[in-house]
Amino acid sequence: MVWDVVEHKQGENPSITFKYCSHDGEEGYPGDLSITANYTLTSSTTMRLDMEAVPKNKPTPISLAQHTYWNLAGHNSGNILDHSIQIWASHITPVDQNTIPTGEIMPVKGTAFDFTAEKRVGTSIHEVGLGYDHNYVLDCGDEKMGLKHAAKVKDPSSSRVLNLWTNAPGMQFYTANYVNGIVGKGGAMYGKHSGLCLETQGFPNAINQPNFPSVIVKPGEKYEHSMLFEFSVE
Repeated sequence: MVWDVVEHKQGENPSITFKYCSHDGEEGYPGDLSITANYTLTSSTTMRLDMEAVPKNKPTPISLAQHTYWNLAGHNSGNILDHSIQIWASHITPVDQNTIPTGEIMPVKGTAFDFTAEKRVGTSIHEVGLGYDHNYVLDCGDEKMGLKHAAKVKDPSSSRVLNLWTNAPGMQFYTANYVNGIVGKGGAMYGKHSGLCLETQGFPNAINQPNFPSVIVKPGEKYEHSMLFEFSVE
């Protein structure tokens, strides 16, 4: 899909707004849907993304995500197994053999999925098959600008830190398990675990799991999803 740029602001807090209109039946989704994504540099070290979606004529499932691959050591620095991460979530939604959540809400305590305290990404990754690709059930912890703390990532080689804040109920933690031989910027070769993703979202498979928070949005309602990426050095 190709998004249209509908607004572009310069100045102290530059921003750009993209819009897309999805028509009834596109990719099997019911109803016409208007979607906007607004990226704003709220300071020299922070970026905010606000996504909104409005269904026009039919209830429809909506769960948008930002699928950025992060490597705080630099895009051509190898894998992210030495990065440390803390995730403000004491549960995950376990998956079946097709990586589809089963509907269970599982505590992470005592498992390889436990990042409630800062831990090296590679410490227990060998215990979870190809790597992490799981939805974390975000807890209600510290808040900033109406958003809750979801994750903190740190690279020991550069001391760069990324803090992520969101209003979404879940976050997919993915360690680029299927990346293999992708040629990127400057001819760099990206392989397995060369980046990590922190995709705030509604729970995957929520449409089929009544105990998951609903992702159905009805006409007259508005889907709103925000995240704040905050960079620093420690």
